[in-house]
Amino acid sequence: MIYSQFGWAIHQNDHQARRRFVEWAQNEIAVVPDFHKRILFSDQAHFWLNGYVNKQNCRIWSEANPQVYVETPLHQEKLTVWCALWAGGILLQKR
Repeated sequence: MIYSQFGWAIHQNDHQARRRFVEWAQNEIAVVPDFHKRILFSDQAHFWLNGYVNKQNCRIWSEANPQVYVETPLHQEKLTVWCALWAGGILLQKR
């Protein structure tokens, strides 16, 4: 899926939207000579620091109550990375 600066979602099988996007891009290239240098590709990813993927919010370890509990955080520590590539280089942001 491709997103443009206008928030268009261009799906693989949406040929009309893809054609409109190409026509718009060709027009921009004709009007703005360095248009290709203004294109920015970006994405974001979340990395949990302990390698864990949270699939459930609680665990039952035994049918009998052992009167002991292990406290684990509901939201594990994670690092969010946003990266963008463009003609001017690489932009990277960590949160």
